[in-house]
Amino acid sequence: MQDINSYDFTGKRALIRVDFNVPLDKETLEITDDTRIQAAVPTIKHILKIGGSVVILSHLGRPKDASQPKFSLRNIVAHTSKVLGVDVKFSSDCIGDEAMEMSSNLQEGEVLMLENVRYHKDETAGTESFAEQLAAHGDVFVNDAFGTAHRAHASTTIVANFFPNDKMFGFLIESEIKSVDKVLNSTEKPVTAIVGGAKVSSKITIIERLLDKVDNLIVGGGMAYTFVKAKGGKVGDSLVEDDFLEMAKQIMEKAASKGVNLYIPVDTIIADKFTNEANQQEVNINKIPEGWMGLDTGSQTSVDCAKIIEKSEVILWNGPMGVFEMKSFQAGTKSIALSIVEATSKGAFSLIGGGDSVAAINKFNLADKVSHVSTGGGAMLEYLEGKELPGIKAIKG
Repeated sequence: MQDINSYDFTGKRALIRVDFNVPLDKETLEITDDTRIQAAVPTIKHILKIGGSVVILSHLGRPKDASQPKFSLRNIVAHTSKVLGVDVKFSSDCIGDEAMEMSSNLQEGEVLMLENVRYHKDETAGTESFAEQLAAHGDVFVNDAFGTAHRAHASTTIVANFFPNDKMFGFLIESEIKSVDKVLNSTEKPVTAIVGGAKVSSKITIIERLLDKVDNLIVGGGMAYTFVKAKGGKVGDSLVEDDFLEMAKQIMEKAASKGVNLYIPVDTIIADKFTNEANQQEVNINKIPEGWMGLDTGSQTSVDCAKIIEKSEVILWNGPMGVFEMKSFQAGTKSIALSIVEATSKGAFSLIGGGDSVAAINKFNLADKVSHVSTGGGAMLEYLEGKELPGIKAIKG
């Protein structure tokens, strides 16, 4: 494994696996959020600056085959050119004669984008012969696609085998790994994790791992009502996983035995329907009437959480506090976001990760006021859980 900071790219073609799986407008096919493209810019510009050329590999969506033009990377070439300040060339396939000729003739400072690797079934199958054809486009392989690092696909993992001495991480993956490691191995205290989302079942592994690492664990979102019911509270028609009540009790006992402050919301905003226009009121979270459901955390919970977060040195946020997509039920999530911003401004390290938390921090336009926003939803969660990610292992060896 090489280090991107010290590697000499002069005269070399760098094959970079990026994650340009960006959302496109269904009608115009224009990019609606270019965060992932922006995230790869430092790596690409670094290589170009010191005399290399760049061949970009990415997927876009989940196409069944090459006959679906809405998944073509051709749709993002113009925007990528604009962002990089370089006229990006495009090959209508990622393997074959045309692609090979274009990559072979790349000059110093030039960029070529290859067509969607998922137009070939061999990509997701991780076929070695396909990975070998992709590898032929570069002298050095750089993995900068954290969002796909948990997939053992041809372009994310298998291709690295063909660069035994010339493979490395890009700046984005480096910062992602450092950020998660900083939370999991922090010497600075207190460490606080805020874990929200709908279901306890999807977060058990993360919660159990975090109990060994954190001082405070704030539970929010739909999963909070499973904990409330496990403690004997009345939750009305709120989302509850009855199969996981025993697990919730075990988590509470484990937190107590480890001296972790497990915070469960004390009040909640309830509604009589799952709509923005529903009747709503704020009640004690243990006393939700029948026919009503909890859709957000209440005002006292926001105050309590702010006190915990603002005293923290390291903060991880994964999952919203309520149904923040609806304006009537976003106050709890927004309050958490603002508390994290406040703590960060005073020197705390904050990591936001997992799809909905990232969506929330972007919705409130606060992404630039926290330490790190992860681009890797599923990959970050698996890394937090302690799983070995194929795309990381392939580079580290």
